[in-house]
Amino acid sequence: MSDGETTTTDDLPPRREAWPPDAGDTTATARVRRPLRCGEPAIHEFSTEDGVTLRLTRFEGGTKGPVILSPGFGTSALAYTIDTTDTNFPEYLHEHGYDVWVLDYRASPALPSGGTQFTLDDIARYDYPAAVETVREISGADSVQIMAHCVGSLTMLMALGLGLQGVRSAVASQVTLHPRAGTLNELRAGIYAGDLIQALGIDTLTTEIDDDPSWLETLYDKALALYPSGDEPCERPFCRRVMFMYGEVYEHDHLNEATHDHLEEAFGVANMTTLRHITKILRADHAISMDGAHDYLDDVTGLRVPIAFLHGENNRLFVPEGSALTFRELSERNGPEYYSRHVVPGYAHMDLFIGQDAARDVYPVITAQLDTHN
Repeated sequence: MSDGETTTTDDLPPRREAWPPDAGDTTATARVRRPLRCGEPAIHEFSTEDGVTLRLTRFEGGTKGPVILSPGFGTSALAYTIDTTDTNFPEYLHEHGYDVWVLDYRASPALPSGGTQFTLDDIARYDYPAAVETVREISGADSVQIMAHCVGSLTMLMALGLGLQGVRSAVASQVTLHPRAGTLNELRAGIYAGDLIQALGIDTLTTEIDDDPSWLETLYDKALALYPSGDEPCERPFCRRVMFMYGEVYEHDHLNEATHDHLEEAFGVANMTTLRHITKILRADHAISMDGAHDYLDDVTGLRVPIAFLHGENNRLFVPEGSALTFRELSERNGPEYYSRHVVPGYAHMDLFIGQDAARDVYPVITAQLDTHN
């Protein structure tokens, strides 16, 4: 399942990369990046059982962990390693003695697989077992910890439910087995937007904007200017695309100017099959397989591990009710001693990790939960 191969950055395929940025991407290379305080990483490419090549970026800071950081859907490892804040999350964990592994699973726009069609079941069934096995094999650790965000969190919980081994504790950020969408996303689920878009022959959407856009792309961006933008209207085409594809992903007030200007580096292509699976789960009110044959709440014994649920108080993309429901159900069925839940005041969704003050307000909360099991 995993060959544990270590590569150099020169060996990586010519796509938008988590580290360093793709040299062919003028958006990513037009600025000077600050050196990360967690040093030069080791890049490990590995294969899943179904033959998909994934990537782990390792920052070896100490004997704590190892901890796998898993990002949300349609974002790469740059969602964590972005250099526009004073301290990003891998730097913080590195400084606190952690062996940090940032995961690009098959939905990452940094990988060729990002533009292919797959379900959440595929991520849960294949990507997490391969990633955990790779980290254990290379690090020599008996078990790992996982800090997963958004769809990364949902699929991690699904993987545990399917029997994922080697995880001694986890932090599940924002999306759980009972995702509850905010108003705009409820609207999308209600009108079957994903099904309609794919029925038109569109298999992927992207946040990437060409330097010389076609007339169709220009028309698309003009149309998005009329799209409902929630409580925080933004004129940037990138932010409009994020709003259309996902909803209210971040609180603009929590981003510094540099992050707002360069956040697009972490985003990219997203496939419609996965978006349709998310919509199917929203309609069902809890995690089910894409084909409807498996209900992830039928057997939750695999989730009998310490899990801390993390939610932004002001999350309008996936509202806090969702993590409260999963926390309550798992506590009742597996025992309350395994679970805790933490609502971060004033924060929304992705700004828990890219916010200008996240190192002060959020990272200590997560690190304290990880420390409990080191």
